Amino acid sequence: MALTMGNSHFTVSNVAAQVRSRTVIAILCFVAVYAAIGARLVQYGMTEVETASHYAASDRSLASRPDIIDRNGNVLATDIHVASLYGEPRRIVDVDEAVEALSSVLPDVDYREWHRKLSSGAGFVWLRRELTPRQQADVLALGIPGIGFRTEKSRFYPGGPLASHILGLVNIDNAGIAGLEKYIDDQGLGTLQDLGLDVHAELEPVQLSIDARVQHVVHDVLSDGMERYDAIAAGGVVLNAKTGEIVAMVSLPDYDPNNPYNALDKDRLNRMSAGVFEMGSTFKAFTTAMALDSGKVTLQDSFDASKPIRIGGFTIDDFHGKRRVLSVPEIFIYSSNIGSAREADAVGIDGHREFLHRLGLLDRMKFELPEVATPTEPREWKKLHSITISFGHGVATTPLQTAVAAAALMNGGKLIPPTLLPRSKSEAEAIAKTVLKPSTSEAMRYLFRLNAEKGSGRRADVEGYNVGGKTGTAEKVVNGRYSSDKRFNAFLAAFPMDDPEYVVLTIIDEPKPEEGQHSATAGLNAAPMVNRIIRRAAPLLGLTPEFGSGEDALLVSY
Repeated sequence: MALTMGNSHFTVSNVAAQVRSRTVIAILCFVAVYAAIGARLVQYGMTEVETASHYAASDRSLASRPDIIDRNGNVLATDIHVASLYGEPRRIVDVDEAVEALSSVLPDVDYREWHRKLSSGAGFVWLRRELTPRQQADVLALGIPGIGFRTEKSRFYPGGPLASHILGLVNIDNAGIAGLEKYIDDQGLGTLQDLGLDVHAELEPVQLSIDARVQHVVHDVLSDGMERYDAIAAGGVVLNAKTGEIVAMVSLPDYDPNNPYNALDKDRLNRMSAGVFEMGSTFKAFTTAMALDSGKVTLQDSFDASKPIRIGGFTIDDFHGKRRVLSVPEIFIYSSNIGSAREADAVGIDGHREFLHRLGLLDRMKFELPEVATPTEPREWKKLHSITISFGHGVATTPLQTAVAAAALMNGGKLIPPTLLPRSKSEAEAIAKTVLKPSTSEAMRYLFRLNAEKGSGRRADVEGYNVGGKTGTAEKVVNGRYSSDKRFNAFLAAFPMDDPEYVVLTIIDEPKPEEGQHSATAGLNAAPMVNRIIRRAAPLLGLTPEFGSGEDALLVSY
């Protein structure tokens, strides 16, 4: 009994102590909040009336944003100071005269709107943000009472459109609204700015995994490709296969974040992460990897590709059919739809679907950019779905996810989430998920290289860099039917194939035959774009060409 009473006493004491602690914490919170409010009021009170009158209107525009730099320290985005024009209607002597004078030195003055603002009797109104130095000097020379300037911070992107889809945008108040600018705000910067706590703060720069030099190479090659192949769009990514770092990523058409008047146009979509596409025959790489990893198929196996497959009223045939039994390597380098369908059939419908989810191809990707699309797949998989998906039709995913899954095929079987931030190999190892057997990865490296030597990827090969890859030429769906003259082409590559450091993926939308060509398949456009990227970017990435033995040793092992 005594023990019970003692415990009761002990419990009551604990409760009382907790109540006291919570009360103290609550009091401290109230004190902190009111102290902050008081400090701001004191700040406003000590400020000139002309300035304090419009603090609330634009405090955030004075806030700092961190510089964004590439992996080598080159500035990709920074703050600059600009002058913005405001009016104080209560001090305006003659509104008509003021607007007339301003319209004489500033272009596109909305006479009616400015007259309404300056006649409103308000204490402060914005007239125009971000004037040029010349415009500021011209207005200043007018000497109009009640018209003034305020220095604001504005975002400046030295590279213009170079990395627009990665960096994103800020609005007129310098708040991030897209891309990494929004990501940075979502990490807490936006809250600090809203509270006005970082107005004069020196913020540490945000370093990216991007290499501006390689970004320029990819941008240049894709721009040339769009023109050369008369395409409506193009995209590309260079991904570190061992860390998941994105070294370069471009989607065209793009926009200039310094003047983003067209950033929201439909064709300015970031196709690499925010667009989903049927990736065509690049998916045969995943079908082959699935078959090998299941243990039900080996590189020495063969499948009958002598006749088309008829199923559900559809005929599955090869583009350039060999009309005979094909080995697994032949299915890969001849890009056989029939052979790929039979490989998928060997694994089964459930196993096929599970494998693509295991590689992250059909799930929404976790990524720094807010612009990420959700892949699509049939609600209920049937055999016809599995067959068409085996050669890249019937599911749609993002090009970036395709590159990430391909990295797992190349790096020993580790699925590593992509990132735009620096990441070491040890950090990548800690978060990597094993999705393939190392032996499957080894076999896929062999097949990629074989295809660059003897298959559809020959135009991607770069002497000395041991490139491998897989083409993908997909017919686009137009009005609910596949169109034979509108294609979405891709080339999925890696290099050097004896120990791949990088995965490179290029896409090109609705290319036309190049002059002198009668076709516009991926081997004729997407593959050469990979060649040009690797040829120029590999030396910048510290990779030196090697000539001689290694390739033969790899090929004779199978």
